[in-house]
Amino acid sequence: MLSLRSYRAARAIAAFQLLLTLLLAVLLGGEIAFAEQVHVLHSEGLTHGFLVLRDLDGKTLADGEISQLAAGRLVKSHLVFHFKDGSIYEESATFSQDGKFKLVSDHLVQKGPSFKTPIETSVDAASGKVICRYTDDGKEKTADEQMSLPDDVANGLLFTLLRHIKPTTAQTVVSQVAMTPKPRLVRLTIAPVGEEAFSVGIDRYKAMHYIVKVEIGGFTGLIAPLIGKQPPDMHVWIKTGDVPAFVKFEGPIYSGGPAWRVELADAAKFR
Repeated sequence: MLSLRSYRAARAIAAFQLLLTLLLAVLLGGEIAFAEQVHVLHSEGLTHGFLVLRDLDGKTLADGEISQLAAGRLVKSHLVFHFKDGSIYEESATFSQDGKFKLVSDHLVQKGPSFKTPIETSVDAASGKVICRYTDDGKEKTADEQMSLPDDVANGLLFTLLRHIKPTTAQTVVSQVAMTPKPRLVRLTIAPVGEEAFSVGIDRYKAMHYIVKVEIGGFTGLIAPLIGKQPPDMHVWIKTGDVPAFVKFEGPIYSGGPAWRVELADAAKFR
């Protein structure tokens, strides 16, 4: 039987070993995968499409529209969802495609009863200026950060990047500025999990199913799963072939939000 002194010594050793394990995990965690810019496989240009946002039970929550326009060396994209309860989700991003995709700026607004926290964010990738305006307990607050942003920041670019990732690529890692609401840099790890068949009318196609994991990093990322703070995975389906196309998304569209489904809208109905 252990004496009180031996018991305390054993507990101290166990605590030290646990601390050492945590520190090693934090130090080595950033070496698992390295983020990098996604290569441009085909030039982005004029795009205009219509989307629908539903909950996972199939209830329609919002109608959406996505557009894109190339202007010189820059491409400007715009995504908006108009919710049935009056809420708005709107994001505009500008990026370059000189061999590799590089974000120039991103502006996001989400407000209304569908969102827990009204928020407006802007990211200037070149200067590293990140501003987040949000409401907390009825008070308007601003987080103004000067960050060192890598060239692979993917805010507003996820659907675009996925259309340029080869399905044979085992893993792609990019960075993203997450608003929690304080801005922090996280990693998005993108991995294909297999092709799935889908149909449009009588025609059948195949889409690659990707899983996008959010890697918080550091000690916060290490304990996030233990305290229920690990962001859920996102799922994206991209039509394969010579002309890759977005098919479906499932997951949260904002930090702390529920999982929703985004799909292409049904055929237009003229009145």
